[in-house]
Formats: sequence, C-alpha cells, structure tokens
Amino acid sequence: MTCLSRRALATLPVSVETPTYRDDVQIGIVHFGVGGFHRSHEAMYVDRILAAGHTDWGICGVGVMAGDTRMRDVLESQDYLYTLVTRDTDGTTHARVIGSIADFLYAPDDPQAVLDQLAASTTRIVSLTITEGGYSINDATGRFDPSDPDTLHDLTCGGELPRSVLGFITAALARRRSLGIFPFTVMSCDNIEHNGSVARTAVTAFAERKDPALAAWIRDTVAFPSSMVDRITPVTTTETIGTVAATFGVEDQWPVQSESFEQWVLEDHFTLGRPPFEQVGVQIVDDVEPYELMKLRLLNASHQVMSYLGILAGHTYVHEVFDDSDLDAFVMSYMRREATPTLRPVPGVDLARYRTQLRERFASNSIRDTLARQIVNASDRIPKFLLPVACEQLERGGSIDHIALVLAAWCTVIDSEDLDVPLIDGRGDQLLEFARHDRDRPGAFLGNSTIFGDLVTSTTLHVAYCAAKQALHEHGPRTAARLVTATT
Repeated sequence: MTCLSRRALATLPVSVETPTYRDDVQIGIVHFGVGGFHRSHEAMYVDRILAAGHTDWGICGVGVMAGDTRMRDVLESQDYLYTLVTRDTDGTTHARVIGSIADFLYAPDDPQAVLDQLAASTTRIVSLTITEGGYSINDATGRFDPSDPDTLHDLTCGGELPRSVLGFITAALARRRSLGIFPFTVMSCDNIEHNGSVARTAVTAFAERKDPALAAWIRDTVAFPSSMVDRITPVTTTETIGTVAATFGVEDQWPVQSESFEQWVLEDHFTLGRPPFEQVGVQIVDDVEPYELMKLRLLNASHQVMSYLGILAGHTYVHEVFDDSDLDAFVMSYMRREATPTLRPVPGVDLARYRTQLRERFASNSIRDTLARQIVNASDRIPKFLLPVACEQLERGGSIDHIALVLAAWCTVIDSEDLDVPLIDGRGDQLLEFARHDRDRPGAFLGNSTIFGDLVTSTTLHVAYCAAKQALHEHGPRTAARLVTATT
C-alpha cells in the first residue's frame, strides 16, 4: 500500500493518473471552503489547466471553521495531494491524483498569512464554496442580514485581524486599494440563484458598514461572475477511503468520490484575467441565468423533492427512491409539471432530455449518495431551490401540489421521533418549534416568515399544504405521492 505524497507518485499503479506539473506551480487562486465538492469540481478543472502548462493558476485553500483543521492536517501530510475517483453510471471507476491545491491556510492559525495571500498581486481570483448560508443574505428580503459570530465580530472590531470569509475578502480589497493593486475577482461556486450577484451584495454590504468609500470602490471595480456548477459528490466515508485503497492501492486519508458527469457554466467577467477554462471543458457564456435556473430548479430542487418522502418511505440512498415507482414518478412529475414551466429556454439544451439524464444520474447505484446529506441545512436550500418555483407557479396560476406535499413531508420529518435522521440545520430549533405547532394547527409550519417570506400569506399554498399533510397522515408517503402525480 502506498501512502499518498509527492515522492510516492512515481510508484502508484498505472491505473491512477498523476500530475506532472508540481514543481513550478504559482498561486493565482485563493479558495474559501475546501470541501468535497470543490475538490471534485473547480480544483479538478484547475488541475487540467496546470497540466496544460498554465502553472500560474495554482490554488491556495483557506479554512475558517473549526472543522477545517482536519483538512489542513490531511493535506499537509499528503503534500496537498488527494485522489479523485469518478464513477460512471455503469459502475466503472477512474482515479486521478489532483495536484492543483498548492497550499492550505487555516485562518485561525495565522490570519495575517491569509490576508497577505489575498492581498498579493499574484492572487487574481478568490473563489467560494461557503454554502448557501455563508453569504448572510436573508432569503425573504434579499438583504444582508448576518447572524454568525465571526461575521458580526468582523463588522464591529477595530484593528483586529478578520475571522470570517467576508471579513478577509473586504480587508484584503481595502489593502489592495490602499496599495494601488487592482482588485481580484470574487467567483462564487455555490448552488445559489444569481450567485455572483449574491456574492456582490454580501461583500459590498459588509464593506458599506465598515467603510462606505471602500464599498463604492468595490462596486465600481470588482467583478463577481455568476456560475452554474454541477457534479454529484457524496460525503467521503471510511468506506470510501477503504475502497480507494483496495481498488487503486492508494492510502489517501481524504479522497473524493463523485459521479463522472461534470458541468460548469461560467460568466466571462473577470477583473485580472482568468485561466483558459474553455480549453478544459468549462462553458464560458455571457448569460448564466438560463443554465442556472435549469440546474437549481430541476436538479437541486429535486434533491429536496425526493428526500423527505424517500426518508418517510424508509429509503436511505438516492437511487432507492428511483427504484420506488411511486416516488420515481412523483419526482419526474414535479420536474415536468411544476419546475419546467418556470424556466427560460436554455441555449443548446433539450429540457426533456435533460430531465431524462437527471433521472439516469439519480437512479445510478454507483454513487450511493444519501438522502440524509441532501437535507442538511434545508432551511437554506428549500428557499433557494424550491420556493422560487412555488412563487412563479402561483403567479402564473400553475400547480403547486407537488411542492405542497414536499413541504408537508419536510415538516413531518422534522417532527418525527421515530426516524433515525438527525436534524442538522442552523435553524433547527426554530424549525422544530413551527413543526410542533403544526400538529394542532395544520399550516402553522408555513408561518415561519424567515423561511417562507411572502408565501406566509398565500391562501392557495396553505390550502394545498393542509390537504397534502392530511393525505400524508392518512395514506403514507407513497400513496400521497401517487395521488398528486395522478391528479395534477
């Protein structure tokens, strides 16, 4: 067995692709949020960029959360290398050691080092996968509304070094402005509608509270391109680690496994240039929105559509939902009848074919993605993926019966004491309180204005939700889903 390191690359089995560019890589990108998705997606594309000879675009990862210490330790011990294993729908696997992360800084260890790297003139892009909730934007109002301690600290502190992502970005831009260094691009890679605009709102609103002149400079000079990212990437488990070791002979403490499918659609708007992404499979476009809406409202929303009913039906994995004919039909019916009518035409994409392709990806048992993973921080995901579909369908007089049943199932999962599914959500206590009120007052769950915004006053949604909750209680998840599919 070979422990992963630069020295060991030459000894790895021929079935494992390895990088050949490591000696002369320079950092051009700083990335906040080095998790599984970043390592299966952006870091993989940058690996291809470096392999093509563009070695000034290496990545420096940055962690700001307590849990990032393990990523720091693992990457340091492996010379910042890791194994990416991709699986085709037929189960065929491919492995490559990715070398695009050239360094990793854990911010609490040395915040000055993070600030120095961000302010360096060689840093041209700062990219983000900080989750939907990391931008501190209120889903109901669209305004900057921070609540996490680190962001609040950075807004009120004087000369102290930053602790939060927004604090670091803003402080670095302030330094670059004072030194006459042109600003870097801020590139969001999170699953958020208009993610570039969301990042712009968060950074400029943060800066406005610290220094209005800086905020004006950011608005005038910093690029915030929007993007659509897609690759299903389950959480790495001990089983994943063991499989990589047994199959490929690589002892990697934190490999990444993902589906073979990959997509990145990126707006061509950068302040200090960009890598030649179009040469390595990225779609560079002028308008990301049609692709973005398609992916968020079909793929990401469908993860929410399938998960709660799937959990109530006793399923653990995504592919099991699509072995269940009632739930399979329900998810596909949602995509066709409620989501698709809210989309714009997507250049070069047949939406019917895209829906079929999504089903093929979901139904593959080679990835074994869990439903439990899909519902982590659902109070951030549902308002961004599913509720915009409900709002547009209500405006156009379309069906919301699928969405109503999903919301009823969400409430039921939260309130259930029999399910072995932990409630992992930053608003968990709040959700649980509203779900318990819903027992005696059906529809009370929809009264949570933090989640539902203006939808709290929708009589149509309230009526559909109460009917769905009753059907779920009387008939169970499969029959309730079948009734919606048959009658919508």
